[in-house]
Amino acid sequence: MKVLVIYADRFAYEPAIKNLEEVETIEKGAAHENCIVAFIQMEEGDEEKTVASREKKLVNHLKWTARKNDTQYIVLHSFAHLSESKASPEFTKAIFDAAEKRLQNAEYKTAQTPFGYFLDLDIKAPGHSLARIWATL
Repeated sequence: MKVLVIYADRFAYEPAIKNLEEVETIEKGAAHENCIVAFIQMEEGDEEKTVASREKKLVNHLKWTARKNDTQYIVLHSFAHLSESKASPEFTKAIFDAAEKRLQNAEYKTAQTPFGYFLDLDIKAPGHSLARIWATL
């Protein structure tokens, strides 16, 4: 799993192109403020492990980055451009849903961008070192 986390003063998106036919149609975008935006790519090798183990590793990393940036708001974004290896959409979505549930149980505010879409993004992010963190988990 590869994760690029960006602290954003503002993160907004609009659906541009649906690239997975089986997902629901989304026509409206959304905007979020004072949040961690996690660009996440699940890799093929992740599927050799359990959803629970991968989700726990991801959540621990996201909670750490949120604390470092003094926010309780985390946005999960599927971003299959961090590695050549890709997990199945079903496995990836299962991780996202499990991670979101665990974060909410820990009293974080969460959101997911529309899964299976290319999005038009608008990001306003400050220029300090902990505002951008990349990791292989």
